Amino acid sequence: SRHYSSGPPKLSPYDVNCILRSNEYTQEFSSGSVKSYDSNQLASNSPIEDSRSEASCVFTSGLLFGVFDGHAGASCSQVIAKRLLRYIAASLVPPDVLKQHLSNGAQSHSFLHCYNDRLEFVSEIRDLYEKSFYRYAQSLTEASLASFQMHQTLENAFLSLDGDLSREAQEATSLRTMSVAMSGAVALVAHIDGAHLHVASVGDCQAVLGTITDTGQWNATKLTSEHNADNVAEVRRLLSEHPSTERETVIRGERLLGQLMPLRAIGDFRYKWTKEQLDALVVPQFGEQAIPPNYLTPPYLTATPEIVRHVLTPRDRFLVIASDGLWDTMSATQVVRLVGEHMYGKAFLQPLKLPKHDVTLGEISQMLSTRKAGLSRKPMDKNAATHLIRNALGGTEYGIEHSKISHMLSLPHDVVRLFRDDMTVTVIYFDSEFLRNSPS
Repeated sequence: SRHYSSGPPKLSPYDVNCILRSNEYTQEFSSGSVKSYDSNQLASNSPIEDSRSEASCVFTSGLLFGVFDGHAGASCSQVIAKRLLRYIAASLVPPDVLKQHLSNGAQSHSFLHCYNDRLEFVSEIRDLYEKSFYRYAQSLTEASLASFQMHQTLENAFLSLDGDLSREAQEATSLRTMSVAMSGAVALVAHIDGAHLHVASVGDCQAVLGTITDTGQWNATKLTSEHNADNVAEVRRLLSEHPSTERETVIRGERLLGQLMPLRAIGDFRYKWTKEQLDALVVPQFGEQAIPPNYLTPPYLTATPEIVRHVLTPRDRFLVIASDGLWDTMSATQVVRLVGEHMYGKAFLQPLKLPKHDVTLGEISQMLSTRKAGLSRKPMDKNAATHLIRNALGGTEYGIEHSKISHMLSLPHDVVRLFRDDMTVTVIYFDSEFLRNSPS
């Protein structure tokens, strides 16, 4: 039915805008293949279990964008949102240059220039994380530049951080390191340097490329595959890693060991440690029920990312990366169409600018009529991530319906999670002019 609740909407359009826009952010760049990005988040869980991070690499060219969706608490997702991009940035620096930076006292945060980052680690945990980072960075200095391969480098960063989270929980056992180890997160990171785009993903966040055809149609290309029980290749991989006697128990009810939806994740050491480690570290704090059923041949979970490389062309206009809260509500094609239309409609949010040369009244009249025709496409939001979230919550075949958004945003805390998940969305716009002139 199109009636979402009895009586008038609980929230006014003004209230809805305040909620939807409270976390939105836009960053513009003056050079390179990325023109700008829009990001936004809307919580369902309290506190939100999604995290996001965006940064420029300080010692190499290139930008990093990350989306992280936590489960069993927010700890792991918050921690890796800050640490994973640092691990990747350090691994992109040539070994001899890295050695130099480390001997000059570079710390993990020195490798990135972050945007819209308001969280800082408390000092005791910061020192622990810094030691781990230093050990990891030192190991990178021993590699040879000739053997550099982007796939290998990204995979190594994911696995090294996951290994460090495991070691920290075992060696510096505290409530903090343990809460990170007992929670988990799926992660997606995009690295963009000139025309080169790499996407590394574990779990079910997704990256979708928006490309325009000769005839002005929008095409959506998914650059990620979700690591869950719907992915036949992924299920096959998992079953091949365990004895055939476990065929019925490795995945039960579409979940890993009947419990976890994603089949790859960072953290979640309840599905990675040996039975002896769980008995020693986890059971004393969390009880026997913390050990998953049929836990016979661990590890059952991996943090190995799937990595895709794409060479950007001038037709590639934007990349959308988002947690499954968005993709649960709309398809890749719908998302690309919404951002594409928003891109053109956004021009009408700006005041009319006349060209610098002399214009005739006829030309002005033509511009005004084009503008008038376009005003019907004028979006409510300047920020494309907000535009997507608004459509995810309130989109119907008739357009955005206020009563539906109002209902979705005023659901009580104890039921909201049944209707919508945390949403984190970043829309990255490419500079077609730059890509037209860039050697691929």
